[in-house]
Amino acid sequence: MTIARRLQDYIEREGIAYDTVPHHRTATTSQSAQAAHIPGSRLAKTVVVHHEMGYVLAVVPSTHRIELSTLQDVVDRRLGLASEEEVCALFSDCDEGAAPPVGMAYNVPVILDESLGRVSDVYFEGGDHRTLVHVTGPNFLNLMRDAQIARISHPH
Repeated sequence: MTIARRLQDYIEREGIAYDTVPHHRTATTSQSAQAAHIPGSRLAKTVVVHHEMGYVLAVVPSTHRIELSTLQDVVDRRLGLASEEEVCALFSDCDEGAAPPVGMAYNVPVILDESLGRVSDVYFEGGDHRTLVHVTGPNFLNLMRDAQIARISHPH
């Protein structure tokens, strides 16, 4: 697998230029950033959370940790981390743990950490543990145009 089919179809339908960065198999976004020789602050990490009405993707730099209480205030709902089973069901064309941040391709709302709105290039998981998708900062914001932007994380 390189890029998950739904993600690739969405990016191409939107007319967004992108390239891929292959790397050896990794288990975490921090390892992916190291393997791909990119700053972790430019690698968007996806965390799937659930609430009584459904799911939300929280997208933060891989160098950051989500502030769950702040995120709950932003969405005005009680949140919890989605289980692996829930994530696999939502992202059925992706490997476990490699969900891309482009929620619009999967009909899942996104809360984007404001720090990712200020970077020149953004990388993110493409659906497996061996490929990152690379887009310019403006193109990433275009892919995230329906996302709510807020400060939802802090550096590790």
